[in-house]
Amino acid sequence: MSKVTQLARAAKGVVAARRFVLLGTLFLAACAGGQGGLGKPAQTETARVEAYLRTAQLKNVPFVQTWPNGATGGGGLTYRPGYLHLVYTAPHGMDLEASGSHAVFKDAQAGSETHMGLSHNPLGLLLGNPIQLSGAVQVTDVQKTPGVLQISMARRDNPSQGLVTLLFQDSGRALTLHDITVVDERRHKVLIQLQAQ
Repeated sequence: MSKVTQLARAAKGVVAARRFVLLGTLFLAACAGGQGGLGKPAQTETARVEAYLRTAQLKNVPFVQTWPNGATGGGGLTYRPGYLHLVYTAPHGMDLEASGSHAVFKDAQAGSETHMGLSHNPLGLLLGNPIQLSGAVQVTDVQKTPGVLQISMARRDNPSQGLVTLLFQDSGRALTLHDITVVDERRHKVLIQLQAQ
C-alpha cells in the first residue's frame, strides 16, 4: 500500500471519527435535558417560552443572519404561530416562507425556487400550531441570567437532526426574542439576530 493511500485512509478515519464525536456530543446534549429532566424553575421558564411562541405576532422585524461560512445578510422577519417568513434584501433578494411541515425558498438572483420538507429540519421545531415544548419536542437546556433567557430544543425521537436555541431579553414580565440559532445534523450553524422590535 502506497504512502498516499495510507494517508488518505487515515484522513478518512479522522473525518469519520470527528463526525461520530460531533453527532455523539449533539445526541448527548439533547438527551441530557428533556422536560422530565429539567428542574421546576426550568420548567417554569419553558412554559413562558411556549406561551410566547403561541402568541407571538412579529411582522417584518429587521434581522441580520450569519451563515456557517461567516457570510452575512439580512432583511425582515415575520413570525406567528405555525408561520415563518424571511425576506432577504442582502446579500441579494431571497425569500424563505415556511408553515407547518413545508418551506419554499426563492432566490431572485438565481431565478430558482426550492421546496423543502421540515419534518427533519430543526427549523420545523418552531412551526407547530399550537407549538408544544414537550412530547415530540424536547427541551435540552434552559439558561437564565439577569435580563436574559436562553432555551434549546430538539426532536425527542431523533435529537441528532439538529438543535434550535432561542435567546430572549427577559424583563421579568415579558420576553422579547433576540436570537435564533439553528444547528443542523452536520453541525452547520445559522444565527439570526433580530434588531429593534
